[in-house]
Amino acid sequence: MIKFENVSKKYDNGTHALKDINLTIDKGEFVFVVGSSGAGKSTFLKLMMREEVPSTGSITVEDTDLTKIKKRDIPKFRRRLGIVFQDFRLIPNMTVFDNVAFAMRVIGTKEKKIRRRVPYVLSLMGLNEKARNYPQELSGGEQQRVALARALANNAEIIIADEPTGNVDPQMSYEIVDLLMRLNESGTTVIMVTHEHSLVRCFDKRVIILDKGTVVSDGGALIREAATSHINAVSEVSNEYVVPPEEDYSAYTQSRQTPESQEDSEPLEIQEDFSVAGGDE
Repeated sequence: MIKFENVSKKYDNGTHALKDINLTIDKGEFVFVVGSSGAGKSTFLKLMMREEVPSTGSITVEDTDLTKIKKRDIPKFRRRLGIVFQDFRLIPNMTVFDNVAFAMRVIGTKEKKIRRRVPYVLSLMGLNEKARNYPQELSGGEQQRVALARALANNAEIIIADEPTGNVDPQMSYEIVDLLMRLNESGTTVIMVTHEHSLVRCFDKRVIILDKGTVVSDGGALIREAATSHINAVSEVSNEYVVPPEEDYSAYTQSRQTPESQEDSEPLEIQEDFSVAGGDE
């Protein structure tokens, strides 16, 4: 659960980014956060990720009070989050595999577990054939799916997607949101910030609308329809993307090992009962 209680944020330059925000996001919920430029969306996310602290009020994520958390505990807290940025933020000199694995290596995950988990999440994103490619060899949509795979690498309880469809075409935008929906169906809490009202109207989920730092609308289909009725819905968008079966990546996992890793690696066992949050021992 994520809870904002009387949260306001005023920056040193005098900008009042958020004003008296009160809302609760339940565990396992999917929420769109929409609003124009300057509405407070970025500040909303930064507070949730503990990049910023509120000027007044409190923010609780599960059992963690972000206004009282100690600085040394912030990295541990962020491991519970999977963050997807509009500009992807992939490392250009790393392959797709290593970009996703990096998120696990920085927290000390063993290589055996990485070899099991990374191919699985790449398979979920339809990227098992792109594992050896570099970011510059991928399309914008493929790069965004790599960013999604990286966010999933550590079994994140909460996915925060900051304008994940901002650099892709309408068809790919729909597919990215559809993937997020599938993750949500497995129990992952998803919070997606977007300015694309037309895309939001395609999905029957909760919508929080920010304007000038305040929540002006918060609800489901009826409220969303009223708030976005002046905007045409996405047209000619079809849901044809299919997540490949998990066993598709089994051959790749063996060939991915380097000579160095082969020396101390153990035989890879492919589990057959993975869920979206699976891949762990």
